[in-house]
Amino acid sequence: QVQPVESGGGLVQAGGSLRLSCAASGRTISSYAMGWFRQAPGKEREFVAAISRRGLSIYYRDSVKGRFTISRDNAKNTVYLQMNSLKPEDTAVYYCAGRIGDVRTSESYDFWGQGTQVTVSS
Repeated sequence: QVQPVESGGGLVQAGGSLRLSCAASGRTISSYAMGWFRQAPGKEREFVAAISRRGLSIYYRDSVKGRFTISRDNAKNTVYLQMNSLKPEDTAVYYCAGRIGDVRTSESYDFWGQGTQVTVSS
């Protein structure tokens, strides 16, 4: 099992950028597919991006394609989410998650972090 810990959230103006980091403890993340999800107040959690164990398969929700980039550095046991051209609708708590099986774009992940707040002002 793996315990993800997110960092890098904060307040940014629309059009700005943030890079979220997901550091894992316990087990190396190289054994797991990793994903990013987000949840705004009063709304359901939704898929943002995911990456397979070796980084050969990458998926994004349509609304972030071309703006967000997910990557992983297994040597550092860390997953990243580079967020560019941020919009107010990107405001949410962002969660990092790990999956034992193949990469998925659903919420069927096994290990979840505590989340980091991203707020985009207009």
